[in-house]
Parts: sequence; structure tokens; C-alpha cells
Amino acid sequence: MFNFMNKKPTAQTESPEQKAALDTAVDIVLLGYQVGDSSIAMMVTGLERSGNQLTLDLRLPPESDPETIQKELGQLLQPHGIQTIHMNVRIPAPMKGAGSSLPKAMPKTTNAMNSQSNPGAKTNDNAVNAEPPITKPAPTQASLSAHPRIRHIIVVASGKGGVGKSTTTVNIALALQKLGNRVGVLDADIYGPSMPAMLGVDGVKPELENEQFVPINAHGLAMLSIGSLLGGDNTPVAWRGPKATGALMQLYNQTNWPQLDYLVIDMPPGTGDIQLTLAQRIPVTGAVIVTTPQHIALLDAQKGIEMFNKTNIPVLGVVENMALHTCSNCNHTESIFGTGGGEKIAEQYQVPLLGQLPLASAIRAQVDKGEPSVLVDDDFASYYLRIAKNIETNINKFAKPADDKRIF
Repeated sequence: MFNFMNKKPTAQTESPEQKAALDTAVDIVLLGYQVGDSSIAMMVTGLERSGNQLTLDLRLPPESDPETIQKELGQLLQPHGIQTIHMNVRIPAPMKGAGSSLPKAMPKTTNAMNSQSNPGAKTNDNAVNAEPPITKPAPTQASLSAHPRIRHIIVVASGKGGVGKSTTTVNIALALQKLGNRVGVLDADIYGPSMPAMLGVDGVKPELENEQFVPINAHGLAMLSIGSLLGGDNTPVAWRGPKATGALMQLYNQTNWPQLDYLVIDMPPGTGDIQLTLAQRIPVTGAVIVTTPQHIALLDAQKGIEMFNKTNIPVLGVVENMALHTCSNCNHTESIFGTGGGEKIAEQYQVPLLGQLPLASAIRAQVDKGEPSVLVDDDFASYYLRIAKNIETNINKFAKPADDKRIF
């Protein structure tokens, strides 16, 4: 659990180079230590290091032996300078029918290949019907139930940064609202949150009710961002993968979202930990890919589409941003980043081209003021409204069945 409201100062007793080296060593050890068939890094929900002391928040499988894990991790980390490990462990209750014959001790190895295959191992017939949580595969989109108060969850993603993804996200959300929908925005760009500034609520903190966040009302949108929870001192969010993904899940699960037709999630660029966590734990209706016509941007956009295909998240379509630029002095129109890139990638993956957006300084100026184009209904609002209509046309066929039994 992250305490976003109270930031604790950390002791500055090591140089930046020493800190980076030790943090990297910790990451490598955690990634290499196996609990069953999974890296313990996937079970970390919180991580904090102060000098030679490491604190881990862990969610372990029912048959785990925390004492053995703590001892083995200590032996692996001691050569790197970690002298003390504190572990806050949560272990789910075993499923009914789980026998006592399941192994109680974890494999005493950090070798992924050796821990996953042992041809000479004997099979215990009494454990055949037992629930094996340690070897349970990662959740898939098909196994996730829809949020009881959110009809559709749309992620807006890009293979690389700088293609206008966040600007497109905020205007699509406002356009869907303008079409009569109840819309929320979740800023999942943990390392570079920009939704509060773009929606003109920078500095506004969400309220807490019954240990849940209440989304900020931003021009009628229910918005929540890590940027609204941290201080405004320009301190970078220098979190490792497990902590960043834990923050994302806390923002999603620990928020009292109102009844929404759409929750639009602004993703960080790339195909890393946050994207994979979202694919495994948040029921996504579909993804919108933002790219520019430039060849390099298209290469990265392809990787994003491939990732969503492999995680069974439908791609709703492609938005080609910065397609054309019209000179404000002579009205000459030019394709600065090339032509046809969005159409080409949409045709290649047989997904719709949702729309093409111009490269215009007015679009940038409006989000800088916290009043996006759709909100002020400027000359470029119609582009985003057309994209929103195209999303609405096809989204129902991807909707997940409603789940009215979920309890928070």
C-alpha cells in the first residue's frame, strides 16, 4: 500500500552512482529469485530501501515459507551490501480441497530453468486435485470480469513518446463526453503524468472517503492521476517496476469511480511493466494506438499493436497525429512527418483508421492552458469528435459482460 499523502524523507548517505548500482543489484536478485514458476518480483507490491536495509511488501502464494524466502534473499543480497530485509507478507487462504501434501518449502535455487523442470521428480497422487497457486498462470483478459460501475475501459497507447498521446487522450475523453456519455480519465503514465495540467486541475488533490479516492471533477470528467497525489516540487517519480505497477493498481482499485460509460486510460509510452500489468489485471474493452506518419514512430506503434494482440486486448483503431501542417502565414499545407503511415499500419493489422489529426500550434496551446480543443470547441474539435464517433460505432462488440457481484 502506498501512502501518497505522506512522503517520507530518505537518508542521503550514498552517492547517486552507489545508489543506482545497489538498486540495480536488488532488481536483478528479485527478478532471478523463483517462487514456484514465477519471479518473486511479480509478487512485490511495495519496495523501499534505506541504506543497507530493504523493506518488501509481498503477496505470496498460500504454500509459501516466508522465513525461508527471507533467509535466502538475505544470503543473495548480502554480497551487494544489504544487511537487513524486512518483509510485510500477505498470503491468501488456501482453496478448499488443497491437501497438506503440497510442498511447504520454496525451491532453494534462483535458476529459472532448474526450478521449472525436474524430470526425476516424483508425483504425489494426493496432490493431483489440490489447487496449485504457485504454478497458476498469469490472469488473462478473458478471465477478468468487467468493473461493476464502468461499461467500457479504453487505453490510449503509443509505441514511443512525443507523438501526442496524452493530448489525444484528453480530447477523446472530452469528445466522448460531448456525445452524451459519462466519462472518466485515469492517468497511468506514472513517470510523466500530464492529465492534471491538461485539464486545468493541476494542484488539486482528490478527497478521501472510507479509504478510497474520490476522483477530481475536471470539466465534468472523473479524473485521477498520480500527479494529483504527489507534491508539486517537480520531483521525478523514480520508481522501479513493481512499485510503479502497484501504484497503478491502487489508483484503479482504491478509487470510488462513479457510474461511467467510458474510463479512458492514458498509458505511458512503450511496452513495459505497466502495460503488462494492465493487460493481466484490468478488464480492457479495447486499445487506441496513437502514432505519427513517421517511419520510426510506425515501427514502435507496430510493437504496441503486437503486444495488445498477444495479451488479447482488441485494438479499436489507429489515430494518426501530426498528419498535416498548414502554415499560418501562407496557408501552404505540408506533410512534415510523411504521408500514409496511419493508413498503412491500419491496413496491415486490419483495424480502422479512426482519424487523422493536424499538426497545429493551437491544439498545443489549448492543452497548455488546461482548456483542450474539444472543451472550447475550436476549429480542431471536430477532428476529435469524429474519432469519438468512430470508437462508439464498433466498441459494443468488444464489451465485457457486466459483473454486478464484485465487492470492493
